[in-house]
Amino acid sequence: MSDSPEVRLVALPDGLADTRDALHQLAFFVLAPRRHAAVGRLGLTAAPGGFTTSWFDDEGKPTLVRIEGVELVVETEDEERRTRPGSVRDACDFLEMPYRETWFDDFHDPLPPRDPDEALTMDAEAAAVLATWFAFGTAVLEELRATAGAVDPSTVQLWPEHFDPAVEVGSEEYGRRASYGASPGDADHPEPYLYVAPWGDVSAREWFDDPAFDGASLGHDELLASDDPFATAVAFLRHGHDLIASENAPD
Repeated sequence: MSDSPEVRLVALPDGLADTRDALHQLAFFVLAPRRHAAVGRLGLTAAPGGFTTSWFDDEGKPTLVRIEGVELVVETEDEERRTRPGSVRDACDFLEMPYRETWFDDFHDPLPPRDPDEALTMDAEAAAVLATWFAFGTAVLEELRATAGAVDPSTVQLWPEHFDPAVEVGSEEYGRRASYGASPGDADHPEPYLYVAPWGDVSAREWFDDPAFDGASLGHDELLASDDPFATAVAFLRHGHDLIASENAPD
């Protein structure tokens, strides 16, 4: 295992859920469709202070759109502009793009839209904690991808519909493929958590026992209590990977 990255988990502040949900709205209805309209790709990535598109070509001009703390930032080679959007529509107007509830037809589980004029509740401390979680999760997933004997690994990306850094690893042909990710929390999990979600059936139900989905999870509080959260996180993902690989080994 490589050295643990300089990403330190901290206690979760009040207001995390409201800030998470507001930033999720911006990721799904602003950043991802802005990139998709330009280049047909929608994945995001963790970035210092939050999350970002990659650089994309916008009518011949390299452009980057990101969330830094509670601010929306658009950057080109010539300038940087930033704002704290009061609503999703404010954010769309700032980027000179239309607001659309439906902008990509192939989402399995799209984020339900809210009123685009509804006020966004975002707390700077909570946003910083979420940024730390995304950085931590991305580092853990990259470690899994690089060192677990990963077969056919996807790129680690922050997917806008679920708002989590995730990677897919394993042979689909032999029933070994699974999604591994770092969710910032959701309606069924009030705190951020790591997860392993097999694509096929598994027999080790005593380990894949999350009550909300067909997989396993490890919560933020348990990681925070560990002497080495990074090592604990990697060990959790690798154990899930090894269980899936061993019970679905080819003849």
